[in-house]
Amino acid sequence: MGNFIYRRQLTLDWAYCDPAGIVFNARFFEIFDGGTWALLEAALGVPRHALAAAFDIVGVPLVDARARFMAPVPFGAHVTLESQVGDIRRSRFAVEHRIVLDGELMAQGHETRVWAVWDGDDPGKLRAEPLPDEVLARLRGG
Repeated sequence: MGNFIYRRQLTLDWAYCDPAGIVFNARFFEIFDGGTWALLEAALGVPRHALAAAFDIVGVPLVDARARFMAPVPFGAHVTLESQVGDIRRSRFAVEHRIVLDGELMAQGHETRVWAVWDGDDPGKLRAEPLPDEVLARLRGG
């Protein structure tokens, strides 16, 4: 069984576009971020605003983000965003994103996130914490 995958349909409105009427590249990172939060909510069964309290963490900060753009996505496009958990390590996990329009891959993204808590030795600093077994199981699609 593969890692957890979440799909949703999006209509890319004018607010996402540049003057040429195509989705501006920086907006894809916003779309990917939203995909990660929706994936976590679906996989863990906890609303995104309650994630920190439910798991006693600060959050899942982004430590790496990349994207590849295959073709321009036009204003008004109805796309599918596929967000899937990729590589999972002790205290970090990757999320792979794909934006598909009419069966064609338009863009793909990669994020690395860290399961973070406040550092007890330095209260103003975050530190990575091992992902709980329950979270690991759910991210792995269990």
